[in-house]
Amino acid sequence: MNVQAALTAAASRLTQAGIDGAAGDARRLMAHVLGVDPAMLITLMDTPLSDADRAGFDLAITRRAKREPVSHIIGRRDFYAHEFAVTADVLDPRPETETLVELALAAPFRHVLDLGTGSGAILLSLMAARPDATGVGVDISPAALEVARINADALGVGGRVSLLQGSWFAPVSGRFDLVVANPPYISADEYRHLAPELRLWEPRQALVAEESGLAAYRAILTDLASFLAPGGRALLEIGATQGAAVMALAREAGFDAPSVHPDLDGRDRVLSVAIR
Repeated sequence: MNVQAALTAAASRLTQAGIDGAAGDARRLMAHVLGVDPAMLITLMDTPLSDADRAGFDLAITRRAKREPVSHIIGRRDFYAHEFAVTADVLDPRPETETLVELALAAPFRHVLDLGTGSGAILLSLMAARPDATGVGVDISPAALEVARINADALGVGGRVSLLQGSWFAPVSGRFDLVVANPPYISADEYRHLAPELRLWEPRQALVAEESGLAAYRAILTDLASFLAPGGRALLEIGATQGAAVMALAREAGFDAPSVHPDLDGRDRVLSVAIR
């Protein structure tokens, strides 16, 4: 069987499993198995697959048909300007979160705190873009911190990053001119309706929060001012319907001019607050 025939059969199988973008997923998995860039596959369509490559591809397609994310199968996900290792212990970094990174880079910073760092995608993207900055990443999960540590070393920024285990500000000391976070913001009811790729394969504690998805914002905003340096700011990713609610929480916490920024699709995506 050549590459083209294997891709055609795999795309059909994934479509029958209810997967959108089946052909694209099949191509990414084939490229992974063959160890080539996906753009190179077009030149390999007539190439016969070895027994080992065919077995590896069949296994990858079987995993994808069970709704395991492609990123988990290949072990990495592109985000912003870099590639990050991902596992089932961390959320996949997603394109909409790049809005937060862009907003962070729109102003100077030297010392960054990332709450719920997960894979480290936000913090490490900022460190890579600002060679004079240092950062602290916090996560309650030791397994997630290990993934972040791997990514920090891979990007060559490990020497400027400290990774601490704990809940939100609990293990943190000092003040920061930038605090960032992509906290859990999905309600328990919404969680039941998520795609299987999220519900079955990504860590629930990184997705779901009490108070209709607002509990993490309340916890962060309550203590935030104590960890911001004079002139410091914070950027928190939010759900697309949460803009008004999180601004109200920010005002309740003493921030007098909160604002919400949209992502590229025009949906509410990032809450920003600052202190003078």
